[in-house]
Amino acid sequence: MSPLRLLLLALALALAALPCAQGACPASADLKHSNGTRTCAKLYDKSDPYYENCCRGAELSLEPGADLPYLPSNWANTVSSLVVAPRCELTVWSRQGKAGKTRKFSAGTYPRLEEYRRGVLGNWSNAISALYCRCS
Repeated sequence: MSPLRLLLLALALALAALPCAQGACPASADLKHSNGTRTCAKLYDKSDPYYENCCRGAELSLEPGADLPYLPSNWANTVSSLVVAPRCELTVWSRQGKAGKTRKFSAGTYPRLEEYRRGVLGNWSNAISALYCRCS
């Protein structure tokens, strides 16, 4: 086999092995209700090392202007994937009552919150206790 063919084969295999950045998560632009009204963000309680298995499990939809200083008990510290709609921003806190560490997520898909640092040793997976979602 020629060196060029080997190089092309290796490149094709490498590209096939790369995970899709979005995985099973919906596209940011698709966050709408069936009646056409807008959704600010969607939160999911499942993520996985494989991107195609992220954004699964229970789902919490947030309307524009959602302000939850205390998440429902079944959602506190369980969010591991999220999607934010275009022209929206989700601000999260690590403690109830909007205390502790904070981070803003702009429009986009975040399939694995393990990849987003919270301080020196932590990450945002299973660490969201309060939130505010706004859209322009």
